[in-house]
Amino acid sequence: MIINLDEIKTLIPHRDPFLFIDKCEIIISGKEGIGERLFLSKEYFFRGHFPKMPIVPGVVLIESMAQTAGIVVSKKYENFEDKSVLFMSVNKAKFRKPVYPNDKIFFHVKYIQSVKSVYKFSGIATKNNIKVCECEFSAMISHKQS
Repeated sequence: MIINLDEIKTLIPHRDPFLFIDKCEIIISGKEGIGERLFLSKEYFFRGHFPKMPIVPGVVLIESMAQTAGIVVSKKYENFEDKSVLFMSVNKAKFRKPVYPNDKIFFHVKYIQSVKSVYKFSGIATKNNIKVCECEFSAMISHKQS
C-alpha cells in the first residue's frame, strides 16, 4: 500500500520544514515499510551544513527513519488523531556514506518488538541500493495533551 504526502500528514504531526518523507510504502501494517525522500538542493539545512559542501545531516536521516516508522505504526490504528509518536532512543547508529542535494533516499524500517506503547524498530537508509545509514530506535505512542 502506497501512502502519499497528503495521507502522511494525517498520520504523523510533522510539517514543513520538518517533514522528511514524501511517500511511504506500507509492506506490513504496523511492522514494516519504506519511506522515500528526495532531498532537494533548496533544503534549509544545506545553508549551514555545509555551505561549500552541502550534506544531509545524520540526525535528519535518523529522523526520517523515525518518521517512516511513525507512518507504519500509525496506519495500523483506525483513529490516530488523538495520539502522537514520540522518539525515545537511538542505538547502533552508523553513517556510511554522505547524502547530497538531489539524492533520493529510501528508509526501510522493520519492527523489532514492542512493550505496551513503546515500539522498537531497525532502520536502513539507502541511496541507489547502497547503505548510507542504519540504526535501531524506539518511540512511544502517547495520547496528545489537550
